[in-house]
Amino acid sequence: MDIKNFYKGKKVLVTGHTGFKGSWLCRILKKFGAEVVGYALDPPTDPSLFEIADIKKDMVSVIGDIADLEKLKDTFDKYRPEIVFHLAAQPIVRESYKDPVQTYKSNVMGTVNILECIRLSDYVKAFLNVTTDKVYLNREWEWGYRETDELDGYDPYSNSKSCSELVTHSYKNSFFSDGRVAISTARAGNVIGGGDFAADRIIPDCIRAAKSKKDIIVRNPYSTRPYQHVLEPLFAYLLIMAKQYENASYAGYYNVGPDDNCCFETGSLVDLFTSEWGDGIKWINKFDGGPHEAGFLKLDCSKLKRVFGWSPTWELPEAMKKIVEWSKLYIGGADKKTLIEKMDKQIEEFINDSRELYK
Repeated sequence: MDIKNFYKGKKVLVTGHTGFKGSWLCRILKKFGAEVVGYALDPPTDPSLFEIADIKKDMVSVIGDIADLEKLKDTFDKYRPEIVFHLAAQPIVRESYKDPVQTYKSNVMGTVNILECIRLSDYVKAFLNVTTDKVYLNREWEWGYRETDELDGYDPYSNSKSCSELVTHSYKNSFFSDGRVAISTARAGNVIGGGDFAADRIIPDCIRAAKSKKDIIVRNPYSTRPYQHVLEPLFAYLLIMAKQYENASYAGYYNVGPDDNCCFETGSLVDLFTSEWGDGIKWINKFDGGPHEAGFLKLDCSKLKRVFGWSPTWELPEAMKKIVEWSKLYIGGADKKTLIEKMDKQIEEFINDSRELYK
C-alpha cells in the first residue's frame, strides 16, 4: 500500500490531535501531503509534544470539546473532511477513578457526537475509532484476546472505551449498513515513544526520573502489557483507513499489538530503558496497592495480519532506542527544529524498516 500517495490531498480530521498519539499522527499526515484539521482540547500535558514539535503549523487546529456537539458539527461542516480518525479521549486509568463522570462524558458521548456528525454529513467516506486493548473482559488468561471476545472493561476508563466500541457498532448497523461510510475500530496495546509526557505512564515516569537523576519508581513491576512504539499502531490505523476508503469490505474491528515477545512485565520494560539510557540509572519497586488494573493482558492480532499482510516493524529494543534518542535530545535542550527533524527521521526509518508494507 503506497500510504504516502494515498493521503496526499485528502481532507482528514483528527480528534485528539493535541495529545501524544494525535501529534505523531498529524505529523505523519502532514508529511504525506494531507489537508489536516484537528479538533481537541488544549494539550493535556505541559510540556507537550504538540507545542514542542509545532504540530499546529501547516494544519487547522480547532480547540474544542468533543462533548460540544454544536461546535463539533460546525467544524465538520466548515472543513468537510472525507476521512476521520477519532483519538480524543480521557486515556488514563487512574484518572478515570478520580473523575468517572468526565471519563464517560468524553469517551462515550464524545464518540456519539462524532458519529452523529458523520451521520448528518454527505462528505465523510471513512471513519476509524481508536480504542484500547482494555475493552475486553479481562480473564487474565495466557492467550491473546480476539475481536470476537466479550467487551466489558473493568475500570471506568476501560469500560467507557468498551461503550465507545458498542456505540460505534450500533451506529454502523443502524445508519451505515448501506456502506456509504466505511467504519472501523482499532484496539491498540500500550504505546511508547518520544514526546510522551503523560502522568501515570511508565516511560514518561522513567524519563522524568532520568532527567532529575532520581531512581525510577515502579508501582506494579509484574503487570504484563503489549508494549509497542507509537508508530506501530499509527501506521496500522493509516493502513486500515486507506484500505477501507478504497473498499468498504475491509471495514471491521481490529486488534493492533505486538507479537508475544514484546509483551513485557513492566519491570522488564524498565530494565530495557535503564540499559539503553545508561548513566547508572536504576529503579525501585514501590507497589502502592492502587486501584484495580489488569495484571496480564495481550492481544491476538492474527486478523490484522491475515487481512492486510501486516506485521510489527520494531521490536522493543529498537523502539526503546528510538525513545531514548529523542528524549536525550529534548532533555539536552535541543531546539524545535532538531526535535522535529528527529521525529521525521524516525518516521522515515519506520517506513524503510517495514518490509515494503507502507511503500
